[in-house]
Amino acid sequence: MAYDILIVDDEADIRMLIAGILEDEGYAARGAYDADSAFQAIQARRPSLVILDIWLQGSQGDGLHILDVIKRDHPSVPVVMISGHGTIETAVTAIQKGAYDFIEKPFKTDRLLLLVQRAIETARLRNENEELKLRGGGPPTELIGISPATVQLRQVINRVAPTNSRVLIAGPAGSGKEVVARLIHRYSRRAEGPFVVINCAAMHPDRMETELFGVERPISYHVDQPRKIGTFEQAHGGTLLLDEVADMPLATQGKIVRALQEQTFERVGGGTFVSVDVRVIATTA
Repeated sequence: MAYDILIVDDEADIRMLIAGILEDEGYAARGAYDADSAFQAIQARRPSLVILDIWLQGSQGDGLHILDVIKRDHPSVPVVMISGHGTIETAVTAIQKGAYDFIEKPFKTDRLLLLVQRAIETARLRNENEELKLRGGGPPTELIGISPATVQLRQVINRVAPTNSRVLIAGPAGSGKEVVARLIHRYSRRAEGPFVVINCAAMHPDRMETELFGVERPISYHVDQPRKIGTFEQAHGGTLLLDEVADMPLATQGKIVRALQEQTFERVGGGTFVSVDVRVIATTA
C-alpha cells in the first residue's frame, strides 16, 4: 500500500508542489495549512510521515508546536521539517524536539525524496525492533515440517496472504495460530506495515474498547494531556491480530463490526471518525 504523507505548509503552491513530487513516486499525499487543520488531518488518519513547515502564517501554533504535539501523541510518526527562513539554531531545536531532519526551501527534489524514503524506512525498522523486544522469546515465525498437513497449510497461506480478506484461524492452544497469522502478514502486500496483536482472553472486558479504539482527549493541545492510541490505529497500514476473539465481550463485538466493514471508528470519549486501513486476522480455539 502507498505510504500516507501529510504536508503542512501555509502556502498552497508549496503543498501542491510537494504533493505532486510525492505522488509521482507512488506516495499518497494530503495537505494542511495551519495547526488546527494539521491536528484534524492527523486525528482523522495517522500519517506515515509529516512534512512540516516551521513558520505558518495565520496559525495558532507554529511548526515547532505542532511537532511537540505529534511527538507526544504519535511518537513513532517521523517528521521532516522545512523552512525558507530557517537558521542553524532552529534546525537544532527541531532535531532536539524529535524531528527526523530539516531541509531548507528551495529544496532539490532528489534530496526531499531521499529524506522521505530514509525517514519512513528508519521508522519502520524502529517499529520492527520494538516488536521484537516485546516478543522476546515469543513464538517462532516459521512452519517446520514436511508432512502433508504442513505442506497443505503452507499452500493455503500462500493463497490467502496476497489477498486483503479477513482470516479466521482455528485450532487448539499451542498449535501455532499466531505463527500462521504472522506468515500471512509477512507474505502479504502489507508486509512492511505493522503487525499488532491483542489478546482478547487476557484483556479485562472493561478495557477492551479502550485498547482497541483508544481514548480521545479534550480538544486542547497542551502537552500534559496525551491521547491513547488503540490497536486499530497502531495497525494502520498493516495487520491486526485478534487473538482468541471468541473471548471478546458481546458488546464490543457489536461495535467492532463497523470498524471491520467500513474501516472507521470513534475513539472512546471522541466524536470524530478515525479512518484506518487495517487487515484483521482472528484466532479461536
